[in-house]
Amino acid sequence: MTRILFFLFAAVSIVGPAHAGIDETINNFTAPIASFIGSVVFFKIPIAGANLPLVVLWLVVGAVFFTLYMGFINLRGFKHAIALVRGDYADPNSAGEVSHFQALATAVSGTVGIGNIGGVAVAVTVGGAGATFWLIVAGFLGMSTKFVECTLGVKYRNENPDGSVSGGPMYYLTKGFEERGMVGFGKLMGTFYAIGIFIGALGIGNMFQSNQAYVQLNTVAGGALDGYGWLVGLILAAVVFAVIIGGIKSIARVTEKVVPFMAVFYCVFAIIVILMNFSSIPAAIGNIFTGAFTGEGVTGGALGALIIGFQRAVFSNEAGIGSASIAHAAVRTDEPVTEGYVSLLEPFIDTIVICTITALVIGTSQVADPNFAGDATGVAMTSAAFERQIGWFPVPLAFGALLFAFSTMISWSYYGLKGWTYLFGEDQMLQTVYKLIFCAFVALGCVVQLGPILDISDALVFLICVPNILGLYFLAPVVKREMQAYLAKLESGEIKKFKH
Repeated sequence: MTRILFFLFAAVSIVGPAHAGIDETINNFTAPIASFIGSVVFFKIPIAGANLPLVVLWLVVGAVFFTLYMGFINLRGFKHAIALVRGDYADPNSAGEVSHFQALATAVSGTVGIGNIGGVAVAVTVGGAGATFWLIVAGFLGMSTKFVECTLGVKYRNENPDGSVSGGPMYYLTKGFEERGMVGFGKLMGTFYAIGIFIGALGIGNMFQSNQAYVQLNTVAGGALDGYGWLVGLILAAVVFAVIIGGIKSIARVTEKVVPFMAVFYCVFAIIVILMNFSSIPAAIGNIFTGAFTGEGVTGGALGALIIGFQRAVFSNEAGIGSASIAHAAVRTDEPVTEGYVSLLEPFIDTIVICTITALVIGTSQVADPNFAGDATGVAMTSAAFERQIGWFPVPLAFGALLFAFSTMISWSYYGLKGWTYLFGEDQMLQTVYKLIFCAFVALGCVVQLGPILDISDALVFLICVPNILGLYFLAPVVKREMQAYLAKLESGEIKKFKH
């Protein structure tokens, strides 16, 4: 551990003093690449004055299809999902590494992040209050996509000799297409996904999170941390390494405690602020519904509000990206579909609950005082909404942002690791090399501003939804058969509760 900390300290100390020159050099080199990749991945088509990114359309159409094909499993399966998370059907002798609750907590920690605080504010600013309505609709539809991809994540996972498991889109794309006689195509899709998730883990799942955590801390400290990004980065990297070195079991032990705490912590304060703006609640809710169908003041009108809401939702809960299925694949179960049920709670928690609460904090503040945030956007706008009622709240909000960033980093470290092991094998030494690389990027995120690099990783994360959704279409009948067989076992009593 001492040698590892020395390695990180040396790397960050070398980069720190020269980061301005490094930033400029890397930005100049990568900006054209980022611009090209971004223009392809986020290609937009104009519709009635609004611009619709094709990748968002690809994700939303998939979510609608899976909702209908699975018979509104996002509604029918909700009660059973709660029972599974409680451990009612948990067989301790099943293969896997973590419980249903731990798998859910790990996956939720990967999606609940800075975007839930700042991204919603951007959506409301650009798409108006009506974007909130469509955000909720997209979250509801995304529950079905999660059900499909996480069922497949468990069904096609690899169970390694040491008892560990590896799963996710890399594996179900490879094995699923192989079952249909398309061995080469499946391997190509799996490899492409593994590369994308590995790079994405270093960017938006890592550097962006540590950077935003540092910015929030420095803002609250009144700039006292200027020039000390290397130190904040080093501390963050050391803490992250201490967690991820133990693998998914260690990560799950942390997320099962951190995720409920940070979610309750944030939601309680948010609800307090909403109630303090009690008289503004009816108008704020009215604006959400009115704006959803009229889109007043929004480019593209109601369609513009719909696009912004859907875009924010899919960017937030990652339904269709496939990343969450990597964490869910580690669950202890002999019935793959059980984790499909559990995973549909993710978009509900992330988008329908936390994002909606954030939108109501901002919405009630706007009704009470249209100029409450001035020109602030993103996290600063959300912070201003809280500060309007609770003057000292930016401090705990910074703490919350730090927790959100930390939990996202440790979850995404596992996603990137499984992309790495798919490409290079399960050798423990190589896994340690990956973890060192990941933590070095945690530290660097607080030191250098690699804008285009983050843009590239962001684009790649959404580009991998193309093979993932394609695979889900092909394999949806497999999931439906799994679901029907499982429900038949439940009804016949073959599957019994372990807890009463």
